[in-house]
Amino acid sequence: MKTESIQRGKYIGLLLDPDRTGGDTLTEALEIATESGTDYIFTGGSISFRNIDELIDEIKKSCIIPVVLFPGNLLQLSLKADVILLLSLISGRNAELLIGNHVTAAPYLRNSKEKVIPTGYILISCGRRTSVEYVSQTEGIPSDKTDLAVATALAGEMLGLKLIYLEAGSGAEYHVPLSLISAVRKNITVPLIVGGGIRTEKEVDDVFNAGADMIVLGNGCEENPDLLRKACAVRDRLRKTQHPLA
Repeated sequence: MKTESIQRGKYIGLLLDPDRTGGDTLTEALEIATESGTDYIFTGGSISFRNIDELIDEIKKSCIIPVVLFPGNLLQLSLKADVILLLSLISGRNAELLIGNHVTAAPYLRNSKEKVIPTGYILISCGRRTSVEYVSQTEGIPSDKTDLAVATALAGEMLGLKLIYLEAGSGAEYHVPLSLISAVRKNITVPLIVGGGIRTEKEVDDVFNAGADMIVLGNGCEENPDLLRKACAVRDRLRKTQHPLA
């Protein structure tokens, strides 16, 4: 899978936390994902007590949906994923998350470079402080600072990053503001992923229409498994009614 496969389209990703997904919960999640035509399975988290390879193996035994590694730290690196997001936390100023961890990871990933997508990861503060802000020791960009978010995304693209990921964070009170998503979309050409705080069918519709190329659902599907079906139905409708580059 290459970045072009999510270029300016409408895609749904399901994020599975290694420590919160297993057994019957994993089976049910993957059954719904397969039935609804979910595009990608993301796996990773801020902290993990479970071996990420084991989870990827379980996913691949149960479905053929491409697995995207969304690593929260170096312990979550795996070559078993179909795609590896090499995340650079460009909204913060933690040097380890901007380049330090990448230097450490590079020798491990060098023979799988075709799987790696350099990704500009931008945290947006959307209510309560999230786990990723605490673990990364950074603060998200305030949700009302649209100009700063746009400038950060632009800088990421100019540095050669191939994806921009706007993240409200796991457990965020609300999703990234639509006006901010729209502004970023209008100013970058690389694919735009949006995740965190999306809990309803209407919010999926709104976020897509604001300019997201991919929506990643996590907690919302844990609380309401039917959200994934509804999100994929929204995606299907938009694919039929919108120009592919809209």
